[in-house]
Amino acid sequence: MRGNQPMALNIETFSNVRGGNCVFKALGHPLARAPAGALRTRLASGPLCVYDPLGHLAAYAEFYDLAGVELHDVYVQRMEDLARPVLGHPVRPVTDLASASPGSRLLVAAFDAERYVRQIRHLLAPETEIMSFDGLRIPDRMLTNPRHYLDPLNFATNFAFLRDAGGHHTRVTLCDYWSGYGATSPQLWLCLFDADGATLAEWDERPGAPGATLCIDSREVRRRFGLGDYAGSLFIHAHGIAGHDVVKYALDTYGDDETVLSCTHDANAWPAERYAGLPAPDHGESVVLWIQNSHPIPIPAGAIGLSEMGSTEIRSLDHAIAPFATCTLDVARLLPESRWPAQIEVHAGKYFVRPRYEVRDHASGRVRLAHVNVERTDLQPDPTLASFSEHLGKGYLLPAPVLPVADWSTVVLPTPMSTAQYELPLVVILYDASGAEVLRRPLGRVPRGGCFPLDCDALLREGAVALPSGYGHVELVYDLHEGAAADGWLHALFRYRQRRSGHAAESSFGAHIYNLPVTYRNEPQSYAGPAPGLSTRLFLRIGAAPGDTLCHLIYPTSGAWHPHSSTRIVLHDSAGAEVAQREVAIPASGSLLWRYRALFDEHERERAGDGAYVVVRDVTCRLFGYHGLVHGERAFCLDHMFGF
Repeated sequence: MRGNQPMALNIETFSNVRGGNCVFKALGHPLARAPAGALRTRLASGPLCVYDPLGHLAAYAEFYDLAGVELHDVYVQRMEDLARPVLGHPVRPVTDLASASPGSRLLVAAFDAERYVRQIRHLLAPETEIMSFDGLRIPDRMLTNPRHYLDPLNFATNFAFLRDAGGHHTRVTLCDYWSGYGATSPQLWLCLFDADGATLAEWDERPGAPGATLCIDSREVRRRFGLGDYAGSLFIHAHGIAGHDVVKYALDTYGDDETVLSCTHDANAWPAERYAGLPAPDHGESVVLWIQNSHPIPIPAGAIGLSEMGSTEIRSLDHAIAPFATCTLDVARLLPESRWPAQIEVHAGKYFVRPRYEVRDHASGRVRLAHVNVERTDLQPDPTLASFSEHLGKGYLLPAPVLPVADWSTVVLPTPMSTAQYELPLVVILYDASGAEVLRRPLGRVPRGGCFPLDCDALLREGAVALPSGYGHVELVYDLHEGAAADGWLHALFRYRQRRSGHAAESSFGAHIYNLPVTYRNEPQSYAGPAPGLSTRLFLRIGAAPGDTLCHLIYPTSGAWHPHSSTRIVLHDSAGAEVAQREVAIPASGSLLWRYRALFDEHERERAGDGAYVVVRDVTCRLFGYHGLVHGERAFCLDHMFGF
């Protein structure tokens, strides 16, 4: 189906000013679905007036269609909202309740509604039936703050992809970082949906100790609940937490055959209108998008679609997707003519969290899993950015490993990630692990649909240079000469291929400002507290034997900072206890590639045991890290690490 931009859900999910919105999470929570449906039935049983003090009625109507409800007057609290019709109805100030005839039924479209009812009780007839969203509340035991239902800490939720079928398995690894912020009893409520959206299992998990890891393995879930093959969504709800309302995790895919190996990470808990950075298939490949409906309503036919970057033609999916269901979409089905290095935009309509995609190589049978990123629809070029270059140095930069060139190839593909990015003025810089700049090449003002892959082998060869350490890292930065503009939302896809096996992996990320004491638009970003973020706390899960875990740490600098890092690599067992640590010094603009089995001896690894993890800690600078697993020369995986 071809058409215009599909209509997105009228819900607010994430604001780059206010952060994540949890109203849609409260209304669409799996445990709210049944009572919300019951409320919908009650609303349709007679004439109804609505008091909408917070503007939440529209979000409820997106999830639970109000067609057929005999809706009369709608009242609001804020005088500023009088010019804003609600569901096509003109609105009135709530003071009009005193002189109006609202009938005998009133919906207060809010959670924690008692305070709103108390404010207007004297305006209502004694026999008025009052309803609210409080009947949709999930159990109090699952609330971090029962006194304020829409506290973001009450809806620290996320979706993971979980598959156990066809020799493919998945492992989700979480770390209790909430205890480090004062949580005393963090827990998880988990709900597994199959491909059709039916509930396969519900259960609770509790970390064994503060700082402990939790591993949810698809094979163990299969055994525990007596399941057959499945591929679907794992809904994760963390409660009893502190500090972070974000559920972060590492996701590994592995197989009965060691050549099945990928890693990625959390899905970003706020469904977006668009995603980008989806690569078109190369010859001999297929690219399959995994769509996980994140809501308790179907995705209508035609509501989501694909378009090639730089094109205005959208080709839409012609069938519906059931609530909480998971389906695959072969890119070639909608865009059969698109080939690498073309990029695909995903028109998602806020129906699903950041999706993963799978690249399948038909000749070798190998597959790899990665994710796309949120394409911003609210950005415009920032004309002031160039004027601050004296203070910001390189400013926004995007770092990624150049793995040892003797064993791996490294390819960089810039990916437009805003609807207003009509061109990307770019420079590519290669650094040796020692921090020495080896090559710098301006790329010009790359048009939106004209991004091309940068092969680091070719860059080194054409520049007649080498990496003395054998490895290093690559940075993309803005080239803001001659009136070029940028917005700070610079992204790229990094593709790696193991020369001997042909196995590939890819990762994508966005730019930040690194290691400057001045701030600009909340950069250098901080995970905890206000900017600038000038310290490091990264999580590294340790993979299961016989593979080895690798970690590539990069010390990027937008300007002059400490000449070396003061980095501690701390090994913990699965219960969070410290087992051993190493101290390393990484040169500014340099990097360090290390492996678990080489850095920690056999005795330390035995003490750490299964479920071990590493925290990379530095209080002097902000590092960026990538992690992966290596199965000798047969397979590997790579993705960026998460911090907390």
